[in-house]
Amino acid sequence: MSIQIYNNSSNKIGKIITNAYSTSFSFGIKAFAPEYRDPIYAIYAFVRLADEIVDTFHDFDKKTLLKKFRDDTFDAIETGISTNPVLNAFQNVVREYGIKTDLIDAFLKSMEMDLYDSSYDRLNYDNYIYGSAEVVGLMCLWVFCNGDKAKYDDLEEPARMLGSAFQKVNFLRDIKSDLKERGRIYLPDVHHHHQLSNAHKKQLEEEVHIEFKEAFKGIVKLPIGVKLGVYSAYLYYLILFEKIRAMDINQLLKKRVRVSNLRKFGLFLKSYWEVKFLRTT
Repeated sequence: MSIQIYNNSSNKIGKIITNAYSTSFSFGIKAFAPEYRDPIYAIYAFVRLADEIVDTFHDFDKKTLLKKFRDDTFDAIETGISTNPVLNAFQNVVREYGIKTDLIDAFLKSMEMDLYDSSYDRLNYDNYIYGSAEVVGLMCLWVFCNGDKAKYDDLEEPARMLGSAFQKVNFLRDIKSDLKERGRIYLPDVHHHHQLSNAHKKQLEEEVHIEFKEAFKGIVKLPIGVKLGVYSAYLYYLILFEKIRAMDINQLLKKRVRVSNLRKFGLFLKSYWEVKFLRTT
């Protein structure tokens, strides 16, 4: 019996995890050409599993679990197999598309930071953003470029900016739950909830605004097979960002900003139309 049955099953589990945890991300992946979907599902499932260890496995030894997850990840990449289907699908993608292990290491280091740190100075905040978000975009970019190193190099900075913008919007959206459920503050140089202010919110928003502009320059250059999915996610986060910008910090501390499913569908239709006219300048 071929190992392909196991590999196919591993891919299906990645899709199940993605669909269970993120409707918006799942929606974007469905807009990809079929050949891109399983690799991106595999990356998301890997990232999601690590995030769950530090965010929700409260009744277990998170430090030990994350260390084992790290060891198992690199062992899977080295040997080309894992009995953990999520890691098995992920290592296949890493090996097939040549994803650099320094990106994976940076991601896992950011996950480890969540075990010990509840707030960050500017330097550590930037390091955390790089590892938790920017490198995830870069992993996906290796898949999108499919061995074209020149294209990867050209799109690397916009991909980092898009990952950073998405993560910072998430931090602003989830500021209430991060603080109350996890005891964390993801605004640079804010170490206590009494320090939270509209000035800190505005500072992060200005960064996000610049990052979205830089990210767009890369979206227009993406392969046609992924451009619609990435552009629809970009528009979704722009709408989310504008809703957040219109709110006071105290409002964000009371409720989580959302975009309705109907609005998401409308954004997808808008993306489908507009992506045909996206051109490099």
